[in-house]
Amino acid sequence: MIRARPISADRPEDLTLAFRRMGLPTPAREYLLEKLPHAQLLLTGLTKDVGSFLHSLPERALVPGREEHPSWVSGDVRSRPGVGLLSGRREQFERLMALARGEGGVLEELASALARGLDAGKSPGSMVLGARTFEWGSRTYVMGVVNVTPDSFSDGGRYLSAEAAIAHGLALAEAGADLLDVGGESTRPGSQAVTAEQEVARVLPVIEGLRARTFVPLSVDTTKAAVARAALKAGVHLVNDITGFRSDPELARAVAESNAACCLMHIQGTPDTMQQAPRYEDLMDEVLDFLDNSVRLATSAGVARERILLDPGIGFGKTFDHNLYLLRRLGELRVSGLPLLVGTSRKGFLGALTGGKPAGERLAATLGSVAAMAVLGGADVVRVHDVAEARDALVVADAIRSARDGGTLLGR
Repeated sequence: MIRARPISADRPEDLTLAFRRMGLPTPAREYLLEKLPHAQLLLTGLTKDVGSFLHSLPERALVPGREEHPSWVSGDVRSRPGVGLLSGRREQFERLMALARGEGGVLEELASALARGLDAGKSPGSMVLGARTFEWGSRTYVMGVVNVTPDSFSDGGRYLSAEAAIAHGLALAEAGADLLDVGGESTRPGSQAVTAEQEVARVLPVIEGLRARTFVPLSVDTTKAAVARAALKAGVHLVNDITGFRSDPELARAVAESNAACCLMHIQGTPDTMQQAPRYEDLMDEVLDFLDNSVRLATSAGVARERILLDPGIGFGKTFDHNLYLLRRLGELRVSGLPLLVGTSRKGFLGALTGGKPAGERLAATLGSVAAMAVLGGADVVRVHDVAEARDALVVADAIRSARDGGTLLGR
């Protein structure tokens, strides 16, 4: 599969500020913005034919010596599937896509991949969950965690009774949670699975209690169709599956039958094995392959594409370095065109970064991670234990991102 991942992009807004500082007139600014390169796309999965086509771009210029197409740098993609980098202006990419579509065949796939890569920074639109509409790109939304488990890594056993879990969920809603995620099975490293009957007994009374007392949309964190069906019948709006519909083949069908939304997460291995020795040849490409396949499982079962969120699975089959790499390059996951949900709250890599602090002392580190994700523009939803504090951090981070992207600063 050919994939085009955005690596970096010069921001026209930043360039505009520089041009204004230089005193350039509007026509000169517009001309320079058109001519300066703005996009770099890393291409993977290239075949011999596609590689040969890209190497021939300089020869295909209508005017000799004119840079009509993006510049191409690669390894030896003529003899094997490979990787390369295209760099250029939007107009050059558009000419290249038109040329590829005109040639047809496998080059149609190249054109589609380029289009997705160029549009990766665009908002995925909106999603309705219950009585609320989530406008992706307007701000970073907060999902509050309600663990009804005895052994979750952070708060296992604190809210094991239905009454305690309901009270906790209502407190998170009052603190500003946009969603509440109810889970009855721990997925911490080394955890053991529980039966569907045990899970339903834990989460159903909580879901019913929350549904009766708050309008905040509810999510159920489960890998089992039987649990999802019971939760959906009780009023849940979203199914959050850490295995990306790989664990139970009936789960996607259960979501589709209810016209519910879903979050599909990447995981390497299972909770019992995932942290034993996680390895990747190309972390980002393998995560994207996994998530693309999960989306296909969902849509083939009847789930509407616009009802899907994706989660890169921080801490699920990832080393310390893997987690930081994914967070730094979350923007590349936007090539899917779907909203991203990311959970870093209180996780082990934050403890490692802060000198071995236990889960209950990782609030400041968590806030640093969610703020960074918001500023970098990588996450549409963050899943956290400490809702009020996360909301405050995100108000600041979202404002900084808005100013960076041309909000208040450009109007001054």
